[in-house]
Amino acid sequence: MNENLSADRPTFVTHLECSMTGERYEADQLHNLSRVGRPLLVRYDLNAVGQALSRDQLAARETGLWRWRELLPVRHTRDIVSLGEIETPLIPVPKSGGANVLVKDEGRLPTGSFKARGLVMAVAMAKELGVTRIAMPTNGNAGAALAAYATRCGIETIVFCPEDTPEINVREIQAQGARVWRVNGLIDDCGAIVGKGAAEGRWFDFSTLKEPYRIEGKKTMGLELAAQMGWRLPSAIFYPTGGGTGLIGMWKAFDELERLGWIGSERPRMYAVQASGCAPIVRAFEAGEEHAERWEDAHTVAAGIRVPRAVGDFLILRAVRDSGGKALGVGDPAILKAVDECARRDGLLLCPEGGATLAAYKQALKDGEVDEDEEVVLFNCATGLKYPMPEAPNWLDRHGAIDFDQL
Repeated sequence: MNENLSADRPTFVTHLECSMTGERYEADQLHNLSRVGRPLLVRYDLNAVGQALSRDQLAARETGLWRWRELLPVRHTRDIVSLGEIETPLIPVPKSGGANVLVKDEGRLPTGSFKARGLVMAVAMAKELGVTRIAMPTNGNAGAALAAYATRCGIETIVFCPEDTPEINVREIQAQGARVWRVNGLIDDCGAIVGKGAAEGRWFDFSTLKEPYRIEGKKTMGLELAAQMGWRLPSAIFYPTGGGTGLIGMWKAFDELERLGWIGSERPRMYAVQASGCAPIVRAFEAGEEHAERWEDAHTVAAGIRVPRAVGDFLILRAVRDSGGKALGVGDPAILKAVDECARRDGLLLCPEGGATLAAYKQALKDGEVDEDEEVVLFNCATGLKYPMPEAPNWLDRHGAIDFDQL
């Protein structure tokens, strides 16, 4: 077994905390949202973490998600579930992005997306807390990750997805052991079904941010980024934002690392990237609002960020504003163009949501939001292999005369 999984796991979780009111909740108990209907955040005794683990000790460990165990909530090694969560690479894209642009390629993770980070942690904690049946709404990749990890540890899973969810995602979810249902609606319509079933005691609700631990898995993106960059952070991060768990998680990770003394107070400008066909966070940001109203008639080729309403909207907006960043919307033509350019010029096949971050970066560059000499990290949240690609119609008859000049 990997050293990161087999070693004893001292735990430093002290309690959970309402992200809006600060009300304290007991750890080691099953929770959904707080009493005011907002996400719960896991809190740690960071002084004790600092005494138990130095930055150099951490750096000497084998890379991977579980190297960060002192900053993760799973108390017992027996409850860890894993499919091999690697540290994802930072890939330069000098031709399509620029000399100082790096892509953190989350498509290398199990089930091919960054949803593996959040769901491996949430499922491990569900196992630890005795959950036997889970239901969740998904636009595709989260459902696939849930199905894989829940099946791995014997938890029954029911997944609901919008009827136009990419076929490959729906089949992947079913192939990995979940019962998957297409719904004639959007992801929040699917979430309403999950919520009703949960209220009737049929299953535990695993919707985005409606349990406390997906954030803890997603925050490892920020922990990894700091370590990979030599315990500093880039000037700006462009993050594809639907439910926004990863953006919220990274912001939490940076705070925890500073309190440990492992990084300074500098922060990247956080750019929450949405599709212009579903941009509730952009609209709320531009209006100076703390919460985002539901986006009606949501549509975009980037299904993963087609989230009409986010329960953690105020946390996304807070991180963006506190960092000096912005919420940015980009159209589908710009998204598809960015995917094409990155593949053709740099050989990296982005998913549409990753393409949205590249398109947003290019627009921000034109608008003077970022400078070419600033180091920027874009997040590609899934492998482009899961998504439709342009046709490749060329065909050659080996029995006929071959025009080699044409080839």
